Amino acid sequence: MFDWEDLHHFAALAREGSLSAAARRLYVDHATVARRVSALETSLALKLVDRRPRSYVLTVDGERIAALAARMEEQAFTIGRAARAVQGLAGEVTISAPPTMSATLIAPRLRELRRLHPALHVRLLGEKRFASLSRREADIAVRLSRPAEKALVARKIGSFSFSLYASPGYLAEHSAETYEFIAYDEGLDDVPQQQWLKAIAGTRPIVLRMNDLEGQRAAARAGVGIAALPHFLGDGDSGLQRVDVESKPVSRDVWLVVHRDLRRAPPVRAVMAFLEDCLG
Repeated sequence: MFDWEDLHHFAALAREGSLSAAARRLYVDHATVARRVSALETSLALKLVDRRPRSYVLTVDGERIAALAARMEEQAFTIGRAARAVQGLAGEVTISAPPTMSATLIAPRLRELRRLHPALHVRLLGEKRFASLSRREADIAVRLSRPAEKALVARKIGSFSFSLYASPGYLAEHSAETYEFIAYDEGLDDVPQQQWLKAIAGTRPIVLRMNDLEGQRAAARAGVGIAALPHFLGDGDSGLQRVDVESKPVSRDVWLVVHRDLRRAPPVRAVMAFLEDCLG
């Protein structure tokens, strides 16, 4: 009989496409994934992957086992969600949210949740990727767009706006014609705030690209240029000043997302109510 954990690691490798990506998803090192896959091959007496210098490629047997493993994983997650749905107001709830919102709006208020529900424990993941709620990578997700997956239930709880910010010293030294801008990397050119900033910048230069909002704020404070920041991040910073522009500020909706199997679980409902109070 094979080890279920070996199969779980192999399924992650098949799904993610590389040892490093599977290791990140499982929160282990890549050597652990490689060892688990080798152990599964030994148990099944099958060659599941071709080990090439820079990649693992599934064999025909590997693809067949991976398809079976994916179905088994989904059933396991379904059982886990069913058990979770009938638990009392205790246990751990995992939240996935954008890093800046996690650090600025959620984490500082977690003491309130602890005071209300001392038997609840929170795992807060500040991450840019979309955690899979079907695979139990998180119980609740805070997202800036409505998901399309049929298994997920989403509720819009509010919105927030962006403005342009710079240090007072920078604005004193530059006229509007000589403004320089701080933006996201080109990989995020499709997000509304990036499109808005680039439209305002026009032919004026983007002198720094960063995908971290906290980093953009620090650069703007240091006088590097002008950044598009959410009001909840920029307005409370004494080292920044709003930059007046004629363009209407862009805004993003905030959605709370949960798997439909967990939407009535008492711990999940309690944490969702807390998040709505934090972010609404």
